[in-house]
Amino acid sequence: MKNRQIIQAVDVHAAGEPGRVLLGSHLKVKGATMAEKLSYCREHLDEFRTLVLQEPRGYPGLCSPIVVAAADPSCDFGMIVMEQGGFKPMSGSNLICTVTALVETGSVDVTEPVTELRIDTAAGVVTARAEVVDGRAKKVTFDNVPAFVHGLDLPLEVPGYGTIPVDIVFGGQFYVQAQAEHLGVDLDPSNAKGIIRAGSVLLQAANEAFDVRHPLLPEIDSIGLPMIHGPAVTPGTDGRNAVVLPNGVVDLADPTTWSGTLDRSPCGTGTSGRVAAKHARGELAVGEEFVHESMLGTTFTAEVKETTTVGELPAVIPSISGRGWITGFQQLVLEADDPFPSGYTIGDIWGGGGGAPPPHPPTPPRGGPPT
Repeated sequence: MKNRQIIQAVDVHAAGEPGRVLLGSHLKVKGATMAEKLSYCREHLDEFRTLVLQEPRGYPGLCSPIVVAAADPSCDFGMIVMEQGGFKPMSGSNLICTVTALVETGSVDVTEPVTELRIDTAAGVVTARAEVVDGRAKKVTFDNVPAFVHGLDLPLEVPGYGTIPVDIVFGGQFYVQAQAEHLGVDLDPSNAKGIIRAGSVLLQAANEAFDVRHPLLPEIDSIGLPMIHGPAVTPGTDGRNAVVLPNGVVDLADPTTWSGTLDRSPCGTGTSGRVAAKHARGELAVGEEFVHESMLGTTFTAEVKETTTVGELPAVIPSISGRGWITGFQQLVLEADDPFPSGYTIGDIWGGGGGAPPPHPPTPPRGGPPT
């Protein structure tokens, strides 16, 4: 390595969720397809991920999308998402952060009042429309990849919480989604630790119980995140949710490992999965809006734009709207003699005694009811 490595980034938050958008790191990512790029990141770039996201340059709540060359020639750019739990195929809040950064820095051709962009992801192509006023992206709306239901009201034994009904849905990642009342948690910021514990064990239990695989993208074969949802709290909203981002390996027999951080936004891919479930239950019609609130009180507005299929499965195209705000311009530096070239964690704020999770954990034993 040269004496000094510099990483260019634009820090943005989308409805409160921070995304460190990496504009100059695309050459690190190899692969002819987005699936190959994602696989390459998982196999070769995990130390780069922890360098950016962990201390001393990062913090537990931080995510970071890498802007890469699109594999699909019809797209304007590609995106790979780095989270504390590894590399992910798609993230709605990170997409809003990325579009905001590219539009407001003039890194893409900008047209007012609306700039249309196509984004290549490992979950599929996403189209976005940024409403631009005086060079600022005042609103970003994206038509997500098809979202679908893997199973509704599936019984799941969650250690410490009993057997509860859960939905397994796909909205860019696979989610396990459960009602807050079934877990005995109140979706209030003051109850963050209890929500994180419940979400962490919910995710691990689901991954051990259910076998999932995207019918067209077989490399997406695990449940990525948990969402705990409940009724609306704020006037003008239709529901509240909390998504827990794990920051370590969860051992169901060891409650000290039931740790993570809360998504500060209403979660774009999780909301996509949520509207797919609501549509499947007949609770949300095509074109009907669903305003989803985060633990911060920020909102994304979602709707089912149209119906479609994924393989033989019924699916919907979710449309998600939100906004991002640039919070800083970064030049992250790694010196050749830095004693922490891949960052570090300590258990005081990272939970689970500290330590980085593996980039793509081995598939756990599967079982449970057929779906």
